[in-house]
Amino acid sequence: MNLANKITLARIFLVPVVMLFLLVRFDIGYVRVGSVTLTLSEIIATFIFILAAITDGLDGYLARKNKMVTNLGKFLDPLADKLLITAALISLVEMQRLEAWIAIVIISREFAITGLRLIAVAEGVVIAASPLGKLKTIIQIVAIVALMLNNVPFSTIAFPFSEIVTWLAVIVTVISGLDYFYKNRKIVSMTHLQ
Repeated sequence: MNLANKITLARIFLVPVVMLFLLVRFDIGYVRVGSVTLTLSEIIATFIFILAAITDGLDGYLARKNKMVTNLGKFLDPLADKLLITAALISLVEMQRLEAWIAIVIISREFAITGLRLIAVAEGVVIAASPLGKLKTIIQIVAIVALMLNNVPFSTIAFPFSEIVTWLAVIVTVISGLDYFYKNRKIVSMTHLQ
């Protein structure tokens, strides 16, 4: 349990905090930006989400720099990302800022890749995050932040940034999922033969 893995665990523990501030209506004030009103609890949730997302890059950087890359870290890091993203997507559906089918597509991909990783572990192989998988995570984070902030500040100029980046997230999510399965098809076929 090195520092990088502790940071990854901290990201997991921030997940319920993000959901708490997003879904529980704390009467602590609001901010109006143009025609959009954001509650302070939504803004706090967004900042906590961004902080949790930043720890993703930090734990990976520390692990590589200090040669602390472990199999536990390779497993926990993508799991922490999936928990954070899944919790945020479900919260956004509850808030009616995201279509349920989009959340289902993204979450289904995350479950499928987690299943693939579990199969690989059973075969003695650890599947680390790919560059395309990392890009997918970044785009998902940007989309979630834009949706949490209800498209502020882009709403002031009527630019549908949150909608565009959400569609981009769906496309990259599906492509990266197919990429994982294609690159690890030998693991899947080995399991099928047993």
